[in-house]
Amino acid sequence: MVRIEVIDIEKPEGVEVIIGQGNFSIFTVDDLARALLTTVPGIKFGIAMNEAKPQLTRYTGNDPELEKLAAKNALKIGAGHVFVILMKNAYPINVLNTIKNHPAVAMVYGASENPFQVIVAETELGRAVLGVVDGKAANKIETEEQKKERRELVEKIGYKID
Repeated sequence: MVRIEVIDIEKPEGVEVIIGQGNFSIFTVDDLARALLTTVPGIKFGIAMNEAKPQLTRYTGNDPELEKLAAKNALKIGAGHVFVILMKNAYPINVLNTIKNHPAVAMVYGASENPFQVIVAETELGRAVLGVVDGKAANKIETEEQKKERRELVEKIGYKID
């Protein structure tokens, strides 16, 4: 039997989330923390990672509130070797390559500031992430005015397109 569950990720408004899966939790949680600290000056974050043996959630970071929330969310997901990063003062685009290039990271499921859900399957052996829901579904195509506003915002935060 397989039971499917949807986990709502709990986070304050404006906090970014990254959910992924790796291995060797006892080492990876601290190593990813060091990687985040050296990638973006001024980043504030909490990271938690579930360890299959001895079945606990390891956590660290440099913001106590984000550390506790990352651990709480990772434990709710419950799948082995899944990690949860909650961060502010940085965007996922600033850190994703660093995270994905870590030798113990197998994959990143998603990264966003949007409301975020994790779809989890549970079997007799344990739990697994099937995928994520990142915000609400698109329901229309942007107008020329919306395109102009998007490009102005992107430039404002430092990413010029043309």
